[in-house]
Amino acid sequence: MKPVKFSIIGGAGFRAQYFLRIAQALPERFEVSGMVVRNEEKGREMEAAWGTPTYRTLEGLLAEERPDFVLISVSPAQSLDYLLKLAELDIPVLLETPPAPDLSGLQLLHERLTLRGARVQVAEQYHFHPVQQARLALIQSGRLGRITETTVSISHLYHGVSLIRKMLGITYEDVRIRAMRFASEWVQGPTRSGPPTEDKLVPSQRDLAWLDFGDRLGIYDFTKDQHRSWTRSNHLSVRGERGEIFDNRVLIQQDSCAELRMELKRMNRGELENAEGYYLKGILCGEQWVYENPFAPARLYDDEIAIAFCMQKMAEYAAGGPGFYSLAEASQDHYLGMMIEKAIATGETVTSVPQCWVPS
Repeated sequence: MKPVKFSIIGGAGFRAQYFLRIAQALPERFEVSGMVVRNEEKGREMEAAWGTPTYRTLEGLLAEERPDFVLISVSPAQSLDYLLKLAELDIPVLLETPPAPDLSGLQLLHERLTLRGARVQVAEQYHFHPVQQARLALIQSGRLGRITETTVSISHLYHGVSLIRKMLGITYEDVRIRAMRFASEWVQGPTRSGPPTEDKLVPSQRDLAWLDFGDRLGIYDFTKDQHRSWTRSNHLSVRGERGEIFDNRVLIQQDSCAELRMELKRMNRGELENAEGYYLKGILCGEQWVYENPFAPARLYDDEIAIAFCMQKMAEYAAGGPGFYSLAEASQDHYLGMMIEKAIATGETVTSVPQCWVPS
């Protein structure tokens, strides 16, 4: 089976580096078919680093390359022109998050792309992380009963909303949102630029929101840079009628009234005397595999595994398969993220209303 070919627009950006690393680690699955890097000097640097040709324009790339799909990894404000050109050519697009900078931009994408049949999916990877796939497998097994609550303290706004929706089984239902912001100080930790270089206190901003879907409750809890912090933990819990998941702990009461206590246990190869190479094999819950790494034995960390899963799903979509995270889903998550920000800013309870992308 030949590897799927994809091109990258914005290949010099931080996010694009993920896709390049994954293609390098999984050459039997993915091949980078050129990159659009507008700055010539940066383009030459990328060619030297990755061995992939770069072009200054999309037209220049498509004159030489025949990708199965194109990844757009530029700012939301810059992506629309590329999206429209690729839609005219009927070339499938994997778009980075968020799909547009504001509500009017989301509505414009629906009118000019979705309604005209453009083939676009969005690279939202958080629900594809190994531990989230394990939690979702437990939810879908029915062992927790009907799910009524989730608390998500993992990433910001639309990423967090996406996880809330997935854990609760929410699609486009309206929601009432209350929210608040708490300011304090904490030690400066790692940022996108790397580890801290001095010990100092910096302002900390914690946002909390309660998303009331009527019969289900989502709690959003995120502190800026928490996902990189050495002193703040990520957390996710799910509560159902028969049990709960609390981070890696699973509690269930069976219909026989027997109590179950289990753990989500990561199983790695390459530890102790194991000589199979170092990689994530999967996740066990009791005696059941609730997640198996589809990219083993490639040595990828969890975020790369999740993005690789997006890429694999996109390859299937480009070949005529089903979608996996549509513009409509991405727009809904970004919209609710903006509603959380509005609730924080106003101190009032806000209520979402159906948007143009909601299926009728």
